[in-house]
Amino acid sequence: MKITYNRLLSTEVGIACFEVVLQPVESIAQVAGRLESTSHQKIPVISQKILPAEMISRNNFSVWSILKKCIGMELSKIAMPVVFNEPLSFLQRISEYMEHTHLIHKACSLSDSIERMQVVAAFAVSAVASQWERTGKPFNPLLGETYELVREDECYRLISEQVSHHPPVSAFHAESLKKEFKFHGSIYPKLKFWGKSVEAEPKGTMTLELLKHKEAYTWTNPMCCVHNIILGKLWIEQYGTVEIVNHSTGDKCVLNFKPCGMFGKELHKVEGYIQDKSKKKRLVIYGKWTECMYSVDPKVYDASKKTGGDSKKLKQVKDEHSCEGEEADEMPEVQETVTVIPGSALLWRITPRPAHSAQMYNFTSFAMTLNELEPSMERLLAPTDCRLRPDIRAMENGDIDTASTEKERLEEKQRAARRERSQDKEEWSTRWFQLRTNPYTGAEDWLYTGGYFDRNYSDCPNIY
Repeated sequence: MKITYNRLLSTEVGIACFEVVLQPVESIAQVAGRLESTSHQKIPVISQKILPAEMISRNNFSVWSILKKCIGMELSKIAMPVVFNEPLSFLQRISEYMEHTHLIHKACSLSDSIERMQVVAAFAVSAVASQWERTGKPFNPLLGETYELVREDECYRLISEQVSHHPPVSAFHAESLKKEFKFHGSIYPKLKFWGKSVEAEPKGTMTLELLKHKEAYTWTNPMCCVHNIILGKLWIEQYGTVEIVNHSTGDKCVLNFKPCGMFGKELHKVEGYIQDKSKKKRLVIYGKWTECMYSVDPKVYDASKKTGGDSKKLKQVKDEHSCEGEEADEMPEVQETVTVIPGSALLWRITPRPAHSAQMYNFTSFAMTLNELEPSMERLLAPTDCRLRPDIRAMENGDIDTASTEKERLEEKQRAARRERSQDKEEWSTRWFQLRTNPYTGAEDWLYTGGYFDRNYSDCPNIY
């Protein structure tokens, strides 16, 4: 997840401002009738092509006065201006894992486990591809906040919930409408500021179950680093080893997300291999997480390496964790294409971004639709759905003052609710997920308990 973060982290300031609206109380019969009428209705598939307003300029805002005392610190409690956010909740950002769901459908259709593994590996890479150039920080979800995404055209539905606030933990569950797969996980992003960069460690395990094949795959996302937090052009790299395990067959895929290195030659590159349960290397996987992924026979790959490689010299960059000096870390020169080895099979290619993406927070076409809200949707959604958050809606509409005021109000309301629970000695109760044991890893994980799409939201908290 890998996950992208920018010059800021969560806001913990504000003054409460409450408005109480009294409405007639429904009878039990009225409630039952309303639930019956809505439980079988569908959220419409929507395809917003452009945001209501362009991205708000950040040129007149400085974060150094806030971050200069935070070097080496975990940043989840640092207050930052809303202008550095993007108009999506982190729960919506998680749903971007599903942009390339066609890869899961492809894996479901294959009869060979090694072929399935290479497509699952491509899906794992594609799930973090939307973070390319996404330097805006998503809004921190409020405790109890939810997000649903129903895509009948792609035959899946997803529900996510903010299950913990300190530490912040987001849980999600996606499932095929044809009962072909389940994809779920819980994410605890740990963020640290290193003077020039913010590093995000997406703690948490992804689990993909291919039900027809009775297979389960697990992996964790790579590390993510956003450079030039204080000075210069922001740029992103992802790095670290991602190990995908098929718990049914014993097959394993090891992917190395390469750091840019001293000369930037490895920027965005991903290389790895698939081995079977006997540890025999079956395929090599290579490409870039910003572009495409290929697979090839290991012997062919080794032969291509022996015959030479790319000798192009790229500009040297400084240590990304250096806190000395005031110069920016220059973004390395980027090769726009992957050198394809003859005999390779294309596994995945990134979807081109819309022409106006740079003015729209560098959103993908998929991300552009995530906060769209049609009038017919409001009576079907849970009252905790982040499409209903007034601060995110105001920012999407280009109203930074309202967004900031509403964000402070919501955060103060959340703190007040926490104080009240503490006084009453009440524990927070999650609505759709429970902390249980992941049956494949044996570790604690937040698992979906079901029932969300029955559309009975009478006991959902009032968080907005």
